[in-house]
Amino acid sequence: MTSVAVYGTGSWGTAFAMVLADAGCRVTLWARRPEIAEAVNAERVNPDYLPGIRLPETVRATTDPAEAARDAEFTVFSVPSQTLRGNLAEWAPLLPRDTVPISLMKGIELGSAKRMSEVIAEATGTPENRIAVLSGPNLAREIAERQPAASVVACRDEEIARRIQRACHTERFRPYTNTDVVGCELGGAVKNVIGLAVGIADGMGLGDNTKASLITRGLAETSRLGLAMGADPATFAGLAGLGDLVATCSSPLSRNHTFGHNLGRGMTVEETIAVTRQTAEGVKSCRSVLLLARRHGVEMPITETVVRIVHEGTSPRDELKGLMSRSAKAERR
Repeated sequence: MTSVAVYGTGSWGTAFAMVLADAGCRVTLWARRPEIAEAVNAERVNPDYLPGIRLPETVRATTDPAEAARDAEFTVFSVPSQTLRGNLAEWAPLLPRDTVPISLMKGIELGSAKRMSEVIAEATGTPENRIAVLSGPNLAREIAERQPAASVVACRDEEIARRIQRACHTERFRPYTNTDVVGCELGGAVKNVIGLAVGIADGMGLGDNTKASLITRGLAETSRLGLAMGADPATFAGLAGLGDLVATCSSPLSRNHTFGHNLGRGMTVEETIAVTRQTAEGVKSCRSVLLLARRHGVEMPITETVVRIVHEGTSPRDELKGLMSRSAKAERR
């Protein structure tokens, strides 16, 4: 039986642990909080993040990161992206030498503008061609309820991607492989920013034309940045690109959409944070995405707008007027 460590007991880390267990793996969850580990082991539930969902018997939890790492063939990271480097400073020496790191995180590190696979490579010394990412339209609650879903396992080493694919393929979860790690990570990170924008539009009471325009032009922004960074343009038409973007921008289960919706209906950032229990990655990563765009000379007006609303306190209505009054141009530029 394949042993897998999952660091992080939020909704997505826990849901993916269930997928792995359903596929026949033995999973150890690392929990920061003892009460979560106790509930998983004693009651087979994660009451804070997936209430009402019973976890498989082959999922257990611990607060000891060394115990979680022991004998793990795959090591999955599902923590807030801005805490990853600090966490890895403690965890890296504990990981088995031949383990394969897998990132579930959809963010860009503040300051460095590094993708999560790059942070893992720097912090653990693992060659980048042995680091995988999993990305796609994967709303955690639906997957925990075992609703059908698909995703992408991306790794530069295609055989490693296939190994992970076999480890998480179930009757309800269908993973595809890809070697375009850059494209898959950018798709996952930028869609959070566009999800905020669409949520803001929803909160303002705007209609489907507005939302469809934001989704489409947001995909154009993602593709421009991806091409500048060497990604495969086909990735952005797939599950890790368009698929993830549509799910994030259309579902009330999306944290970023919900965060944006609250801003659009007049709540401040501080008020929205106070009522949001889980991390909306786009709130912090939007600044890192914009930094990446500027480093590569890529224009991303929707991302710029989100940064101004979230971090500079500008009015969504004023920003909408600014977006619509930009100079006219050809669509494919």
